Amino acid sequence: MDDVNEGGDTKAAEDFPATARTTLRRLPKRGSFERETVYGILDEGFVCHVGFVLEGQPFVIPTAYGRKGDVLYLHGARASRMQKALAAGADVCVTVTLVDGLVLARSAFHHSINYRSVVVFGRARVVEEEAEKAAALEAFTEHVMPGRWADVRWPTAQELAATTVLAIRLTEASAKIRTGPPVDDEEDYQLPVWAGVLPLSVEPGRPVADPRLPAETEPPAYVERFDLKQRH
Repeated sequence: MDDVNEGGDTKAAEDFPATARTTLRRLPKRGSFERETVYGILDEGFVCHVGFVLEGQPFVIPTAYGRKGDVLYLHGARASRMQKALAAGADVCVTVTLVDGLVLARSAFHHSINYRSVVVFGRARVVEEEAEKAAALEAFTEHVMPGRWADVRWPTAQELAATTVLAIRLTEASAKIRTGPPVDDEEDYQLPVWAGVLPLSVEPGRPVADPRLPAETEPPAYVERFDLKQRH
């Protein structure tokens, strides 16, 4: 597992370098290369979009992911087009976006969204070593619901064989963030139109039991007390 930073504080504290692909051309003041900021957004999200080109055709595939140290893990069926393309060495672009609010301006032109996003560039390697593969699958599970891995049945050898796990070293990444109120043209501030931000957030509801679950089986504490922003 040479690609995994297992708790090294020095490396984790370093910012990502600005590259030709990650440097923001538009509104660069919203950009960040801070590793802590990038990892915070990745850790809060659930779904990433994976972009790649296969035989001249671009594809963008939504999928789940997990992070362990400085490695982003993707997984899927061996027959997956995305898995095959990335395993063959295709360049990949992975994005995650969190929507924090709707920005309602006085003019239609200046409406916007408050968001936090991350873009990652790189190439994936296939995880072959069984221990790292199991650790990656644990990372997927714990990314969604911390504490879950200890309760569930772990993957069998057959399930592991049917799954391709890909690792992308987090070396080229940046974040882009918009916060705050709308920014209108100066002359529009006198218009009698309400303007501001409508905050949005993902909030967990009450757990809904599987219909085949025995009635006396209670949800575990980590489900009852699930906090989206405290998962990592």
